[in-house]
Amino acid sequence: MKRYILFILSFLLVFGGQAQVSEKAFKQWHGNKYSMFIHFGLYSELGGVWEGKPVTRGYSEQIQSFAGIFSDWYGDTALRFNPTKFNADEIVALAKDAGMRSIVITTKHHDGFCMFHTSTTDYNSFDASPAHRDYVKELSDACQRGGIRLGLYFSVIDWHYPYAYPISSHNCDFITPQHHEYSKAQVTELLTNYGPISELWFDMGSNTPVQSKELYELVHNLQPDCMVSGRVGNDQYDFSVMADNKYPEGSLQCAWQSAASMFDETWSYRSWQERGDVHVKAMEKLRSLINVVSHGGNFLLNIGPKGDGSVVPFEREVLLEIGNWLKQNGNAVYDTEASPFRNHFEWGMITRKGNRLNLFLSGTYPEDGFIRLDMPDYKLMKSDGKLATCIQKSGVVEIAVPASAYKDKTIHVLTLDFDRTIEPQPLATVKGTMLTAENATPNYSYSCFDYYSNFRSTVSYSWNVEQLMLKQLEFIYTDQEMGKKLDVTVDGHLYTVDLVGGKTSSLSLANGTVWGKRYFCGPGSGQFDAPSTLQTDVYHAPIRQGEWKEVEENQAEFPANILETYFLMQEVTSPREQEVLVEVGAGNGLEVYLNGKSILKHLNPYRCKFRAEKVLLPLLKGKNQIVLRLYNRFEKKASYLLRPAVDQTLYRQTFTLDGTAEGRYHTIQVRQNGLPSPHSDTELSNLKIRFRRLAK
Repeated sequence: MKRYILFILSFLLVFGGQAQVSEKAFKQWHGNKYSMFIHFGLYSELGGVWEGKPVTRGYSEQIQSFAGIFSDWYGDTALRFNPTKFNADEIVALAKDAGMRSIVITTKHHDGFCMFHTSTTDYNSFDASPAHRDYVKELSDACQRGGIRLGLYFSVIDWHYPYAYPISSHNCDFITPQHHEYSKAQVTELLTNYGPISELWFDMGSNTPVQSKELYELVHNLQPDCMVSGRVGNDQYDFSVMADNKYPEGSLQCAWQSAASMFDETWSYRSWQERGDVHVKAMEKLRSLINVVSHGGNFLLNIGPKGDGSVVPFEREVLLEIGNWLKQNGNAVYDTEASPFRNHFEWGMITRKGNRLNLFLSGTYPEDGFIRLDMPDYKLMKSDGKLATCIQKSGVVEIAVPASAYKDKTIHVLTLDFDRTIEPQPLATVKGTMLTAENATPNYSYSCFDYYSNFRSTVSYSWNVEQLMLKQLEFIYTDQEMGKKLDVTVDGHLYTVDLVGGKTSSLSLANGTVWGKRYFCGPGSGQFDAPSTLQTDVYHAPIRQGEWKEVEENQAEFPANILETYFLMQEVTSPREQEVLVEVGAGNGLEVYLNGKSILKHLNPYRCKFRAEKVLLPLLKGKNQIVLRLYNRFEKKASYLLRPAVDQTLYRQTFTLDGTAEGRYHTIQVRQNGLPSPHSDTELSNLKIRFRRLAK
């Protein structure tokens, strides 16, 4: 664990991040793994019902917006908001019985009603309700009595504040200067009056980079060890947060968290919610917890108390069932690190802690009844033989698992102890002498402007290579990379490489290459994040109820709304495998797919209206399909560009290492230096590295 903590903190420091929290604070936050989220506010009194009818559209905590309730009518709800059954000590006790290590409560949601006594507005639980109570204070005191950490949710959007944007459908409007100062005043109160706070969970709104930085720095000036969530925007964070009820495709090389509600339809109490079977829901959320921790993240599971302050019995029972499981298996969850393997296992998931692997039988029973793990550099010392038998031969650990282990109404955990601390396992060895983005193992973080632009960014590429006496590397790149500075790590030794030119060569399109028809489709999803594969053709558009329309122009500007995605598709027929440089362009963000696979994805600089760049495409023999995914977050117009580059020049630059890298196997990692944040995409998909095979 210590090595992981130091890696994250040094990663932030070296590559321009904030890293203001101490190692001790980060270690405690990261090791907690499992926490309680509480959505409790004025909306809880309504329970998803307005004027006697269920409001089925949207989350119930946003009922004011989705039911179209006048502000004064909604505000009158405070006159009867008197949650006499809210008992902070009982909630703390429940969280502890559930195996949760901290609590995060909504201090203010989008409706602007504060659940704490604030001097900034009388629209709060102390001044505006008959209860005259400060619920944040009550929970803060109870957490300190109970020995559990407290985090605070804070909505940047505020529908009640008169100098903020009015209610919108997306809750991600810009923040006015007056509103920003108002938020800073409330955050100052929260971090001054309520004791130590483990995390500040900002939500929604679209801050400018300056506003995001000011909020981030304000938090750390007041409480240096308070972790800041990624939803403050513009990569000013201590931990990234996935979209609601979402999970990453794999492990991330940054601190991160998934927040999940009991039911995807709502976070706050909904009186008419169909809740189903307690055990089924408990196993669903337990699998989510295991999924998150096995990929190195933290899990924040929400409850929504009723308007009277009491916890919904169904949600209490779900938490207690998970808590009972954790009493037996918590060592496999708390203070663990991600699986040492990058690959996915159908049979279940893995965490590691010290010299131990924890195997969760949470997937499907292996066809032949065996789990196999390649651990050539470790000696198996002990295995949990209660449920399965285990042997190691030729470096492979082979575990015979009975089918009954997958038929129980629970999830079993197997433990394997080895002779030393388990580190991430070596990457698959790249065959040949050419390293590319395609044969690399990407290292990921999350980058964003705000909630809707949050996406998995590729921050570096890594390779494991076989080469005796590695001495020289040749960098092959395009005009797009000219002038960039690279951080290149070879076997732990950091080098700086300036791409300043070298020998040139030119690509030329093979005779018979045909640039076919071009099609356009949109608008689509308002979120930039998307799967890394795209299945489409001229008959199937990538958006619902969309259709491809043939277009003539290879460059165009068109009217667009904010939060829209468009697609441009180009068919290319190639007589052979060949590389070609293509000019592409878009506004706020761009993704490039080649034959269904994403090969380039990044946001452009904040409020960039158009940016052109070159991308090197390896075309296959026969039909190829290039698809641009154009993202418009902010602007009234969007643009695209897609055409073969006039200049097809490649540059080759040789770099000699300081001494010879000894040994047979080597690890090489590369990322771009000088990016705005450690979470920015490294934008090196064109880069290729060749190493020369030298004589012994």
